Amino acid sequence: MTQKRAILHFITPLKNVSPFDVNMATDSGFDVIVPYTDVDLKEVQALVQDAIFSRAPEDGALTAVLIGGRDPLLAFDMFDRAKNSMVKPHFEISVMTDPSGAFTTAAGMVAITEKHLKAKNLTLNGLDVVVFGATGPVGSIAGLMAAQSGAKVTLVGYDGLQRVSARADAFGERFGVALAGADGSDEAKKAALIDKADIILSAGPAGQQIVSAANLKTASKLKVAVDVNAVPPAGVEGLDAFADGTPIPGTNGVGVGALAIGNVKFKTEHELLEKMRSGTERFYAGVAESLEAARRHAGV
Repeated sequence: MTQKRAILHFITPLKNVSPFDVNMATDSGFDVIVPYTDVDLKEVQALVQDAIFSRAPEDGALTAVLIGGRDPLLAFDMFDRAKNSMVKPHFEISVMTDPSGAFTTAAGMVAITEKHLKAKNLTLNGLDVVVFGATGPVGSIAGLMAAQSGAKVTLVGYDGLQRVSARADAFGERFGVALAGADGSDEAKKAALIDKADIILSAGPAGQQIVSAANLKTASKLKVAVDVNAVPPAGVEGLDAFADGTPIPGTNGVGVGALAIGNVKFKTEHELLEKMRSGTERFYAGVAESLEAARRHAGV
């Protein structure tokens, strides 16, 4: 009899699936990766049930779904729809969601922040976390994870309050956490936010400086600044991409650069994909599972 192969069904609402995730899935051991593009939420159930009913129940552990895209809220909806499409206990497969790599990248940001706080005998609980690039998927998910870990989180909008407040409200309503929105559209407003920050999470567009050295001089409470931008100039001025606990001049804080975060993100995504591919169990990987894995790889 032909040996059953590990199949990953890669679903995205976008025109293309992510080449990054295709490479990651291949290197995690999947034999077959099938892309489904321009997928609407209402189509998810039929796709998932085609996947589960076309293999014997015992082969379900070799079948998995990865949900991509860019919009975290749509990804959550697709994830829930996929999970609810299972026919338990016999017909069930693993499902993971990581739109634009946002969940595993955000998990790396938060876990590595926790690592450096732990060195100061601190946790995120009760600290003021200010997130720049918060209307994007990585920044908003990092803010959500920090809030779920007990932090007081402010999501900052570079273009004013409207979009970022809508994101804060949507996440708060869905997950039962408090997220504040703030206007970071000019230097004075940005400086006031940085002045109160214990933690700065910078997740803005590639190649765009968000926090200047002058901004950091007012960061009297700063403990950790994390920048996910690997394309020069850094999102946090002067922060090397390889930094992992490097002291930030003029502050009591330390900095973490994009490549240190990327190392944790890479290991986190690989672990979750490999677990889906292993054929030993079915499981669901979302925000909580991504952060749990990232904490292991960050050494928290």
